[in-house]
Amino acid sequence: MGLETKPLSTLHEKASYEVADFEVPTGREEEWRFTPLRRLRGLHNGTAEANGKILVEVDAPGEVTVETVGRDDERLGKAYVPADRVSAQAWSAFTEAVVVTVPKETEVAAPVVIRRRGESVEGASYGHTTIVVERHARATVVLSHRGSATYADNVEFVVGDGASLSVISLQDWADDAVHVSHQHARLGRDARFVSHNISLGGDLVRISPSVAYTAPGGDAELYGVYFADGGQHLEHRLLVDHTGPHCRSRVDYRGALQDQDAHAVWIGDVIIRAEAEGTDTYELNRNLVLTDGTRVDSVPNLEILTGEVAGAGHASASGRLDDDHLFYLQARGIPADEAKRMVVRGFLGQLIERIEVEDVRVKVEEAIEAELSR
Repeated sequence: MGLETKPLSTLHEKASYEVADFEVPTGREEEWRFTPLRRLRGLHNGTAEANGKILVEVDAPGEVTVETVGRDDERLGKAYVPADRVSAQAWSAFTEAVVVTVPKETEVAAPVVIRRRGESVEGASYGHTTIVVERHARATVVLSHRGSATYADNVEFVVGDGASLSVISLQDWADDAVHVSHQHARLGRDARFVSHNISLGGDLVRISPSVAYTAPGGDAELYGVYFADGGQHLEHRLLVDHTGPHCRSRVDYRGALQDQDAHAVWIGDVIIRAEAEGTDTYELNRNLVLTDGTRVDSVPNLEILTGEVAGAGHASASGRLDDDHLFYLQARGIPADEAKRMVVRGFLGQLIERIEVEDVRVKVEEAIEAELSR
């Protein structure tokens, strides 16, 4: 599999399965300028020893097929072509992949849960996951990441015509973990895709969700919640590639930061191609800065190649807690620290309450409370 180029886009010009087709990042490239490369432990330049270990467990209802397959399985790599060197390295280096299939016209009541747990940061691990939701099926998938690891992976979501998939990806790593992941969804006609990315743990976490449409009527909603502590680097780089007419997308990512050298990065890229008439899209990123010494980089991008759009917009805002909100609460007898926590809970809670799986939602709420209590 060689080089493939996505035409007519200055935001994402190259895609390939071959590692050699990508230059080793220096940090001066647009796609790498916010990422501290020295903290990637060699995932970006090929020096990482591929001898790490990730334990994988899958819980799925009986009507769902779960398989562990070799890299020669023809279903792998059909929906996604790597778009940077780390993603290509993950494609080249994984040995086994998890394939989950939801049969056509099946509505799965309980979520499919894929747990990955790292045992050590010594040595790199690579993975691949393919989720196929066939025509007119409905399912929810939870991706859980815990433990210590140096890990890079690619995740493909193939959502068939009239199908619906909700994905919750929880990055709850130990403090020493490094995780670089691409999560790509390909939507069929009238397909619906909802994604929740929650990044709380890890030393460096870089998640790149992307969506592409293959037919009219696709609908994608991408939500994200993150909380960065001192020294943590949490990065989310989104791409919504409107490749077909009359499709919709909504993006809403919100984060909070506290303590010295906490760093959050959000890049939101939306491409509306010439053939994507009638596109309706909007992306939003908001950040709450709770203490001095933090850093936020937030960059929304729109590349519009047709004048026939239903709507297109973006917004980004980063700032401290609103003094008026705090004054209002304190004037009613609420102590200052509790008033701050209430504002943050409300700010992040608007997205947390959208998480459909109750035990995951509760776990995230408890994790946010633990962060705030610090």
